[in-house]
Amino acid sequence: MSHLVKKRKLDKTRQERLYFDSYTDVTIHEEMIADHVRTNTYRMAILRNSESIRGKVVLDVGAGTGVLSVFCVQAGAKKVYAVEACSIAEQAVRIVEQNDMADRIEVIRGTVETVDLPEKVEVIVSEWMGYALLHESMLNSVLYARDKWLKPGGVILPSKAELYVAPIGDPVVEERLNFWYTVKDQYGVDMSCMSDFARRCLMNSDITVNSVTVEDVLSHPARFAELDLYSVTVEQLRSVRGEFRCESFGSAAVNAFCVFFTVTFPCPDPPHALLLSTSPFKPETHWKQAVLYLDAPVDVVQDTAVRGEISMFPSEESARHICIHVDYAIGEHKRQSKTFSIPDWSGEAQS
Repeated sequence: MSHLVKKRKLDKTRQERLYFDSYTDVTIHEEMIADHVRTNTYRMAILRNSESIRGKVVLDVGAGTGVLSVFCVQAGAKKVYAVEACSIAEQAVRIVEQNDMADRIEVIRGTVETVDLPEKVEVIVSEWMGYALLHESMLNSVLYARDKWLKPGGVILPSKAELYVAPIGDPVVEERLNFWYTVKDQYGVDMSCMSDFARRCLMNSDITVNSVTVEDVLSHPARFAELDLYSVTVEQLRSVRGEFRCESFGSAAVNAFCVFFTVTFPCPDPPHALLLSTSPFKPETHWKQAVLYLDAPVDVVQDTAVRGEISMFPSEESARHICIHVDYAIGEHKRQSKTFSIPDWSGEAQS
């Protein structure tokens, strides 16, 4: 027996519980630590900022296993407050003790919005980025910490985030759609009518987190938004938007957009600022890229203009989930729009 399933808005307490529970298992921490691009870029950024960290008080927002706090002590921090809301904080305490840093790192169990630090800090460090940058809304907590605990002139690592978009052609999806035309030759049953159904299933409104290969990117990426962590507000995060324009490299079929981000770490010598990039043109990270499938592919030739506007905003069902609305035009084709969201795998958002 089947029945209609209707999504309902989760109350904030359940949203927070689901979010923090997702970080209690070892797998997600293994994935993040094993991401060499992520972890080593943070390590190098912290060590290169040793002049700003040495002898200073640091706040690590969403500390997880505490690895960034350890890096800060290695860079000379006098004191680090490692704030972590989920039970992984217990493991962070063990890691701190195992590295003989208990005198300089204090692990505090709780959210940064509810804990009470004994002093203001000179540095805030946090690995807050989610899929498509803003999924999970942890940046809100960093901004809260900035406004409440950071001394004037303090340092935020990273200090800037930028969002990019590029049209892509995903051959795997096209192969899967074409599969239904091959069934008759294999088994004598014509199932080509399944192609339309398959297209609706595969090219849906989900934000698909996947690795995009360089060969599938059909233009130079265009930046559509920039966030300065010293000045951006929580109110501004409720709608991050910007325009974009790309020109296609050559003849191809656009069947999706690819969204990715970079974050920048300031360094005492500005030309040597460190960039953590999730671009398909750079080594892969655990964030991969956010893929937004169009309802149908659109053919382009060299220099075909792909232009539009992207807006990112919290989902009505869960404030920690991101939605992406794309309003776009490809060449002379009619302007289209589509809204995408991260699928909810918890099962608790349904009744």
